[in-house]
Amino acid sequence: MAPPMSDTAFLAALEAEGVTVVEVGDWRHHNRNHKGPWGPVHGVMIHHTVTKGTDATVRICRDGHSLLPGPLCHGVIAKDGRVHLVGYGRANHAGLGDEDVLQAVIAERALPLDDEATVDGNRHFYGFECENLGDGEDPWPAAQLLAIEQVSAAICRHHGWSAASVIRHLDWQPGKIDPRGVDWRLMRARIAARLATKAPAPTPAPATPTVSLARVIRAARTDPARSGTPVSYAGVRTVEAALIDAGLLAKRYGDGHFGTVTVSAYARWQRSEAGGSHRGDAADGIPGRDSLTRLGLKAGFKVVD
Repeated sequence: MAPPMSDTAFLAALEAEGVTVVEVGDWRHHNRNHKGPWGPVHGVMIHHTVTKGTDATVRICRDGHSLLPGPLCHGVIAKDGRVHLVGYGRANHAGLGDEDVLQAVIAERALPLDDEATVDGNRHFYGFECENLGDGEDPWPAAQLLAIEQVSAAICRHHGWSAASVIRHLDWQPGKIDPRGVDWRLMRARIAARLATKAPAPTPAPATPTVSLARVIRAARTDPARSGTPVSYAGVRTVEAALIDAGLLAKRYGDGHFGTVTVSAYARWQRSEAGGSHRGDAADGIPGRDSLTRLGLKAGFKVVD
C-alpha cells in the first residue's frame, strides 16, 4: 500500500524531473478530502480537458462546474508544457472504474477491458488533465508530451512504480476516450526509458524579475513626451514583454520606452477582466498597483515599490 506523498514531496519530485511548475493559489489545501479518503494510491491517470485556452482550462480544472466541483485533477498540463498545480488530495478526475483494471495496475500487468464502474478511482490515482479538445485533430505539442512523460516518471520514481502504473482515463472507465490523440504505446515506452535513467538534477529556478511600481509609473508619465525612444527605466521592457505575451502590444514596440503605444496597450490591459476590469481614470494606461500586480502574476514578475 502506498500513501500519497506530501504536497512538498510532490512538488519536489516534479521539479527534480525537470517539470516547469506553476503553483495556482493555495493548491496544497484545495481538495475533496471531506468527501472521502485519498489513498492508498496505486497509479497515475492522464486525461484531456475538451477545452481551449490555458487560462480558462486551469480555471475550470481548479474550480470545477455546477455538476462537478473542483479540483478536477492535481495538475493541468498546458500546451506549452507547463504544469499548473490546482489541487492536492482527493480530486474529481477519475470517477468510478473497473476493479479488474485497478488490480492489474497494482500488479503492473497488462490491463483487461474496462467493462465495469464500481471502484472509486478518485481515491487511488494521481490525476493530470491535459489541455486538448479531444477531437482527434487538436495537436499535442512536443512540450506537452514531454511534460506528460515527466510528471508520470516523477511520481512513479518516487513510489518505485514502473510505467505500467500510468494509465489513461479510457483504460479505467467505460465510455471514456481520453487522452485522445496520444500514442499511448509510445508514451509508455518514453516513461519506461526515463525511469531507466537516473533522475536529472533539478535546474535552478531563475531569479524572479522585479518591477518598481514608482519607476514604471514615472516612465509612463514622462516617456511619451520625450523625442525618440529613450529608455528611462529598464523594467519597462518586462512590462512590455508581458503585454506582448497577452496579445495587447505588437512585438516591435517592446523597446523599453513607455510611449503612447505602450500606454494604449496598458490601458487595454487595465480594462480587461484579467487586468481588473478598470474603467475611467483607473484605465488611463498609467500602471496602478492592482493592474501591475495582476500582470506580474500572469507574466511571472514581482512588483516592488
